Amino acid sequence: MDAQPRLIDALSALRDRVAAARFPLALPGADRARRDRAELLAQLDDYLMPRLRDPGAPLLAVIGGSTGAGKSTLVNSLVGRPVSVAGVLRPTTRTPVLVCHPGDRRWFDGRRVLPGLVRSRLPGPGGAPAGGEPFGYEADDTSGREAGSAHDGSAHDAPGYDGSAHDAPGYDGSAHDGPGYDGPGYGSDPRDPADGAPEAALRIETADSLPPGLALLDAPDIDSLVTRNRDLAAQLICAADVWVLVTTATRYADAVPWHLLRSAKEYDATLVTVLDRVPHQVVADVSRQYGTLLERAGLGDVPRFTIPELPESAGDGGGLLPATAVAGLRAWLTQRAEDPAARTVAAARTVSGVLASLDVRVPALASAAAAQYAATTRLTQCVEHAFGRARERVRRDITTGSVLAGDALARWRGFPRHSGPGELLDACADCLGALLCCAVAGADEWVRDTWRRDRAVGAGPLPEMAAQASRAPHRIGVAVRHWVRCVEELADEEARAADRPGTADPDRAAALLAAALIGGGRAREAAGQLAEELGTQGALRMRARGGRLLDDCLERALTGERDRRLVPLEALDMTPDQQTRLIAALSVLQKER
Repeated sequence: MDAQPRLIDALSALRDRVAAARFPLALPGADRARRDRAELLAQLDDYLMPRLRDPGAPLLAVIGGSTGAGKSTLVNSLVGRPVSVAGVLRPTTRTPVLVCHPGDRRWFDGRRVLPGLVRSRLPGPGGAPAGGEPFGYEADDTSGREAGSAHDGSAHDAPGYDGSAHDAPGYDGSAHDGPGYDGPGYGSDPRDPADGAPEAALRIETADSLPPGLALLDAPDIDSLVTRNRDLAAQLICAADVWVLVTTATRYADAVPWHLLRSAKEYDATLVTVLDRVPHQVVADVSRQYGTLLERAGLGDVPRFTIPELPESAGDGGGLLPATAVAGLRAWLTQRAEDPAARTVAAARTVSGVLASLDVRVPALASAAAAQYAATTRLTQCVEHAFGRARERVRRDITTGSVLAGDALARWRGFPRHSGPGELLDACADCLGALLCCAVAGADEWVRDTWRRDRAVGAGPLPEMAAQASRAPHRIGVAVRHWVRCVEELADEEARAADRPGTADPDRAAALLAAALIGGGRAREAAGQLAEELGTQGALRMRARGGRLLDDCLERALTGERDRRLVPLEALDMTPDQQTRLIAALSVLQKER
C-alpha cells in the first residue's frame, strides 16, 4: 500500500492512455470495449489512484444490491439512526449517501474519491433542504420505510422487464456507455453528463456511532429501471474498498447480483454478502442454498450474513433493524476499520486485485483499438477503390463515346440544321452530369455492398457518409456548369485568335468542342468541323486545352465526392498509436509493480 511515486506516475500515464482510447465504429465487441474502458476509468479515478495516494484514508464500504433489497434500512441500522431515505417507492435511493465518523469527513468533502460527484450538504431524512436540491435528492415523504418481502423487486413488475438483461459493475449498457460515448461526438468522455443534465450529487453524513476509519456508502440499485441510477450504482461499486452485496430471499438467484459477484471475484475484491429479509420458516434452507451457489461460484470463503424478515423490515421501528440483527456485520466492518492488520488486508487485497486485472483488461482494450484502426483502414481503402473504379468507368465511357446518347446524340445528329449550338452544348453537359452521377452512385453502392459483406465492420457505413450521397447530384451539377462556362470562355478566346478573325462563331465552336470531347467515336466529325471553324492549329490548341478542362472537371467532381465520403473516417483520427501506447503504458506499470 506504500506506493512509490513512480508507480503512481506510471498508473496516471496508463489512465491517460485509457481515457484517450476510443471505439467509434460499431464493430463486434466495440460495445464491450466501451463499457470496459468506462469501468476501468471509474476504478482508476474513483478508487485506485486515490487509495494509492492516501493509503491511510478511511475504508469505504459500498452497500449495493438489487431493487428493494433493504440497503438503506441496513445502512440506517448500522449507523443507528436514519441517514438514508428508505421507502416503498422504487427506486428510493437516487442520491447516494456516504456516512462516516465526524473526524473522517475531511477525506470525503473534497474530490479525493468519486471526483465526478458534486458534494451535497443538504440535511438527510426528516430535514428540509437548505436551498436548491442537487440532482436526485428527494425531500418527499420519509415516513414510508422500505417495504417487506411483499414489495421485493416491485420495480420489476413493469411490462417486459427482464432482470437478467442487466449485468454489472459496468454492466452491458452501463454508465459509462452513456451520452456521447464514442458514438455521435466521437471521442467524448462517456463519464460526462448529458448536455443540460444536472450533475450527480453525493450527500455526506457523519455519525459518531461509526468507528474512525470506516465509511459506508448507500448506492442506488444495481438493477434500477432508471438508467442514470443504475449507471451511478456501477460507478460507486468500482470505488469501494469493500463491497457489501445485499440481496433477499426472493432475489438471491437473480442474474444481476451474480454478475456483480463474479466481477468481484475477477478483481479479487474484498467482498461481503448479506442475505436480507429471509422468512424465519425458511432461514436454514435459503441460507444453505445460497451458500451452495457461492461455493459453486468459487466464493465459498466470502463472509456471509443473514438477516431474518422482521417487523422493522416492513416499515416499523423508524426504518431501523434491531441492533442484534446487524451485530455480526457491524462487528466485521468495525474490525476492518480498527484492526491495522485486517484493515491493510482489506484495502490491499482490492488494490492488488484491480492492479492485477489490468494485465488482462488493458490488452483487451488495445486489441479493440487495433481492430478499430484496421477497420478504419479497410473502409478508407474501400472508398478509394470504389471511386478509382468510378474514374475508370467515366474515362472508358468518354473514350468509347457512349456518353453521347439519348437527347445529346439526337442533337448532334441534327446539328446544325435542326439543333442550335446552345442546345447541343446543354445536351452534352446534361450527359456528362448524368455520367458522373451514375458513376458516383455506383461507387456508393459498391461501398455499401462491400461493407455489408465485411463482418468485421459491423453496422456498415457511418450515417454521416451515407448522408453525403443525397447532395452529390447538386455538387456534380455545379462542377459541370463550371466546365460549360470554361468551354464557352475558351471558345470565345480561340475565336478571337482564329486565322480569319471575325469569321469564327464562338457558340458553334463551344458546342463542337463539347461534342468532340465527350462523343469519342460517335463525334469524329466534330473535330473536322472545329478545324474548319478555327483553323487546324486553333482547333488542335482548343482541343488540348478543352481536354485539360474536362480532366479538371472529372477530377474535381470525383475526387471531391470521394473526399466527402472519407471526412467522417478521417475525423475519427484512428491511428495505430492507440494500441501501442496502451501496451507501452501497461509495460511501464508492470515494471514498477
